[in-house]
Amino acid sequence: MTNVKTNLDLWPIGNCQVSALIDDRGRFVWGCVPRVDGDPLFSTLIGGDGAERGYWAIDLEGAVKTSQAYIRNTPVLVTRHKDADGNAIEVVDFCPRFEQVGRTYRPVAYARVVRPVAGVPRIRIRLRPTHDWGTEPVETTSGSHHIRYLTNPLTLRLSTTAPVGRIEAETVFRCERPLHLFLGPDESFSGDIGATVDQMLERTIAEWQGWVRGLATPVEWQDAVIRSAITLKLCQHEETGAIVAALTTSVPEHAGSERNWDYRYCWVRDAYYTVQALNRLGALDVLEAYLEYLRNIVGEAEGGHIQPLYGVLGEAKLEERLAPGLPGYRGMGPVRVGNQAYEQIQHDAYGQIVLCNVQAFVDRRLFRMAGIEDFRALEKVGERAWKFHDQPDAGLWELRTRQSVHTYSAAMCWAACDRLANAAHALNLEDRCRFWQDRADKIRATIMDAAWREDTQRLSATFSGDDLDASLIQLLDLRFLTPDDPRFLSTLNAVEAGLRRGSHMLRYDSEDDFGLPETAFNVCTFWLIEALHFTGREADARALFDEMLARRTGAGLLSEDIDPVTGELWGNYPQTYSLVGLINCAVLLSKPWSAVR
Repeated sequence: MTNVKTNLDLWPIGNCQVSALIDDRGRFVWGCVPRVDGDPLFSTLIGGDGAERGYWAIDLEGAVKTSQAYIRNTPVLVTRHKDADGNAIEVVDFCPRFEQVGRTYRPVAYARVVRPVAGVPRIRIRLRPTHDWGTEPVETTSGSHHIRYLTNPLTLRLSTTAPVGRIEAETVFRCERPLHLFLGPDESFSGDIGATVDQMLERTIAEWQGWVRGLATPVEWQDAVIRSAITLKLCQHEETGAIVAALTTSVPEHAGSERNWDYRYCWVRDAYYTVQALNRLGALDVLEAYLEYLRNIVGEAEGGHIQPLYGVLGEAKLEERLAPGLPGYRGMGPVRVGNQAYEQIQHDAYGQIVLCNVQAFVDRRLFRMAGIEDFRALEKVGERAWKFHDQPDAGLWELRTRQSVHTYSAAMCWAACDRLANAAHALNLEDRCRFWQDRADKIRATIMDAAWREDTQRLSATFSGDDLDASLIQLLDLRFLTPDDPRFLSTLNAVEAGLRRGSHMLRYDSEDDFGLPETAFNVCTFWLIEALHFTGREADARALFDEMLARRTGAGLLSEDIDPVTGELWGNYPQTYSLVGLINCAVLLSKPWSAVR
């Protein structure tokens, strides 16, 4: 492990209960149990370069070449290792997920199958988990075909057809037959380990390929869209429907920035963008599960207040603390657990809740369409939007030390009222339709009066200043302004001139709680691509989109941030925002299916 530089060229696997990130050497370097926001079993990603614990490696002795690829239309990863003499193995990694006796089987488990491919390969297996955020060594016990890892809060069992003693001793041995490893609940493995894991693999592949078959993908960039969609699905905690912003914590936004945040929670804003993108592909299962999660959040909100984020089980309290047992990504701590942003005031959440829900009033494909009771519950959300549309908040970028009246938040409050009018119309409640439309019209007038700057001919990101912010581009997606509106065009020109750095967009270029931002925010570049498309700059939009596609990792994914000079990816990974932007732009820019039929 010495002198191996950590990077974000990582391949996610998962089953919507647990997940893992596998590096370009085929090692598990990140994965939490018993769910995405749990304690890291594999922590090397933030364990500092040269970490001696927190990984699961299956190495070919003398390997000189490693290649990786997913099995088509699945999150099942195949890593192939070859040595200088032509000896080779392949390792298939997955988390079981398939329908069984009327339920989805998605255990807290990771499976690996090692197959000799050529020659007489010699391998070594090292499974070195961590627990308590890297502070304590993990004790083990073993039997003839298993090793138990006494982690906190649960004990895991490795059931295997590989020689247990060689795994414990981490010795090199010949791989002459397929080996199966199943790390899961502390239960005796029923049935033949090899045959059962092989069957799990076959059923997991079929489950994911069946899900992908139901996607309405664009004709161009299909592989990129499918990989993004699968990964967004992996970010949903299927038990509750919550969608986390990323699978990791504390990957810094740029080197030494201390902008290290825990993104393993459900932001109302991020989840809205995720279901919006997946809706465009027809993945209604994600929407329906998330709406159930949202209905519980709204129903339990004290006094109607909606937090910016919640835990995957709907937990309201996500106290932030440091984990000193782990030094951080490349040693760049701190490692944070929890996120204090749950205490912030962010008024845009009201709009995102309504925007997510309004489809359920008109989409007849859904198992559960929304009705009058749902509308009445959403009206309470609308009342909050009306009450706070012109009040200060922390904004979508979650500034920790100051508040303003943010144009984006106000526009989301407008959207809450505007879409409530649409929902009322769908329910033939014309009096409520007029009521909410009147409120939407008044908020619109307030925004245009308070945010428009006549001298610079642009909208300001705040009511009190003359600020540039990439979120102003979203006024187009919200249908607050049209692509041919001179006010939008002049605002777009100002935002692009002020925040674009080559092929990338900053969120803003003013100092925040941690100084000046140094990296670009990937989703903002995708917002720019959308705006270029809608304002007639199609060639520019496609060229910029091609550049963003080229920035993806080997797995076809993106993190939150990118260095506009070096092109290196930073920030938590994989980032739902970034993958949403990729999907949305592909759908917009692709030629139609009719062009190839």
